[in-house]
Amino acid sequence: MKDLAIDTNQFVDKAKNVKAFLLDVDGVMTDGGLYVGEKGEILKRFHTLDGHGLKLLKMADIEPVVITGRDSAALRQRLTELGITLACFGVDDKYQAAQDCLNKLHLNWSQVAAMGDDWPDLPMLMPAAISFAPAQSHVEVLKRVHHVCAAPAGNGAVREACDSLLHATGHYQALLNKWLV
Repeated sequence: MKDLAIDTNQFVDKAKNVKAFLLDVDGVMTDGGLYVGEKGEILKRFHTLDGHGLKLLKMADIEPVVITGRDSAALRQRLTELGITLACFGVDDKYQAAQDCLNKLHLNWSQVAAMGDDWPDLPMLMPAAISFAPAQSHVEVLKRVHHVCAAPAGNGAVREACDSLLHATGHYQALLNKWLV
């Protein structure tokens, strides 16, 4: 993870307050490619590392919230499998969608981490206490986030962000210990 805007102490201080993790889908949870079937159905590839990272966040009382400009049966199925219940699909105004979700959760922007890869994500990345982007994100996003993940989108970038939050909030080792029997 490349540090662009805040040092480790600032990151830890901000992360301690994080209660929600907002994330885009295409180019974040997926590699950004879209597979379109002959009948127009959209297929997406998700990485299990990313999914497990989101489950770990929930175990640490950090709520994953998906805000995406697209909608598909594949995405809805994956979110159901992950137990992600707060999601906004087909969104044009990601700031307003994020604000609506924060209102439902009774949170403010100082309690938010966010991850995105392109211009439409900037309205939810800029006010977040901590922001992440996969390395292949658009240059305008890369210039404005706190951390750029080394892992590619759809192949561990979300997990990298989740692990960073878990380390900073002191949950990582306790969660790992559950598997080190």
